[in-house]
Amino acid sequence: MSQRPRAGLGRVLDDLGTTLLEPVAGDAGRPGEISGLVIFDPLDEPVLPPRSLVLGVGVDPAGGTLAALLRSLGDHEAVGLVVRAPVALTAEVRDAVQASGVALIGLRRGATWAQLTALIRAMLAEGDIGVTEHESLGGLPSGDLFAVANAVAALLDAPITIEDRNSRVLAFSGRQEEADPSRVETVIGRQVPERYATRLTELGVFRDLYRYQRPVVVTPEALGYEGMTVQRVAIAVRAGDEILGSIWAAMDGDLDAERTGALLDASKLVALHLLRIRAGADVQRRLRTDLIGTVLEGGAGARDALVRLGLAGRRLVIVSAGLLADDDHIRADQSRAADLERLADALSVHLSATVPSSAMGTVGGTVYGLLPVVVPTGSPEQRAVRLASDFVDRVGGGLRAIVAVAPAGSEISGIVRGKAQADRVLRVMREGHTTLRVARLDDVQTLALILELRDLAAARDERPGGAIARLMEYDERNNAGLVESLEAWLDAHGDVAKAAGALFIHANTLRYRLRRVTEVGEIDLDDPEQRFAAMLHLRILAPR
Repeated sequence: MSQRPRAGLGRVLDDLGTTLLEPVAGDAGRPGEISGLVIFDPLDEPVLPPRSLVLGVGVDPAGGTLAALLRSLGDHEAVGLVVRAPVALTAEVRDAVQASGVALIGLRRGATWAQLTALIRAMLAEGDIGVTEHESLGGLPSGDLFAVANAVAALLDAPITIEDRNSRVLAFSGRQEEADPSRVETVIGRQVPERYATRLTELGVFRDLYRYQRPVVVTPEALGYEGMTVQRVAIAVRAGDEILGSIWAAMDGDLDAERTGALLDASKLVALHLLRIRAGADVQRRLRTDLIGTVLEGGAGARDALVRLGLAGRRLVIVSAGLLADDDHIRADQSRAADLERLADALSVHLSATVPSSAMGTVGGTVYGLLPVVVPTGSPEQRAVRLASDFVDRVGGGLRAIVAVAPAGSEISGIVRGKAQADRVLRVMREGHTTLRVARLDDVQTLALILELRDLAAARDERPGGAIARLMEYDERNNAGLVESLEAWLDAHGDVAKAAGALFIHANTLRYRLRRVTEVGEIDLDDPEQRFAAMLHLRILAPR
């Protein structure tokens, strides 16, 4: 199936409107697709595919470097640069825009870069659903929610939003500035503000909205907030008995039969598009996951899978991500699966914003990424570690994410080795043997080897022997604490005071126990070979 073209810069500006973005200089209506979204990093040489839209996070819109940046982006054939408004449009900047062909766009105050990234990524992803070029629903491109929102707004002569069950904004029409401050706040945040949502719940609006197949009216007087000055009319979007979301129109006046009929027709149209998006996204996700799994397995179809992912012949850094175990209780499998899906989606958005051609998928309960990272200085792995660390910091405690990074490889054999190495690192972090949240094998190699030796010993059913076996048997009979005393002393490199502090006992008590260790275990603690043997037995054959 042929893919519908990705959005162009003109369409992005039309759909997002002046609520979020304002054209400053340059031709924003140039024909052609946006190939991807790239976040500009002043510390790294930009690696941009042609026709990228660049987000100038942290770029000073009034600084002297803006003109130079525009010229540099022109050399990379970028379509546009977004910087924080207001923008100082000096003669130098204007000349740079004209010379580079890069459109300069301002991100309005109040909107965040994360919100803008999510919106544009959603628009660009519409071309990845895999519908045929001529497929349409209700005369509109299948799955194009922004086009649907604009069509419904024209039908109702009012700005509208399309929202999911959690009051998150999926798409919105133009003319949002005709509404009121609360609508602008909703669009910018991609979410109905909590104070409004709470009040709507208290008024029973959501109850009536989802119970009845008719529009619900919310007046500013009923809501009781100064930010809302225009009446809202909402209708649920249903697929049979399932509630998919809702349409919210900001329009005053009576809800007559004509408006009611228009809203009912609009809800049916939006339901078709939401179902098509869900089905298409599921198919696309499964296909991408299957291709990534084929590449990582390294079988006969691996090379063809790389071609289909658009990654053939490129050096790829392998990353694997998972979730730390819950310390308080074992979570339900369904909840863990939902968290893993959230992790995959969040990591995909984060990495693809900087590395647009990266591929992410969940294989066997682990999220894997193939990153074609190219840097002028340093190593690709270091760049991937920085990206992963930034992601872990961003998600914070909301998702207890851990990420392993393996060396780059271009051949299938190198990719398979990278996957195996990433799995080793992820296991160390997942089982809590390190406090690191992002790591390479160099960071945890000793811990990884110990875990693998434990697996080997368990497979052979090997048990501690010699001195450690005698000490364990004595402790079992007498509860003497000789094994834990020896382990603490070894961990403290023979520092009695430090080891005693770790055991919360007096130093003289530990000295007495160590004498008993030498007597019962028949071990010479002054002999380095015997100390090393004891450490191996304690770490591998009798881990605590």
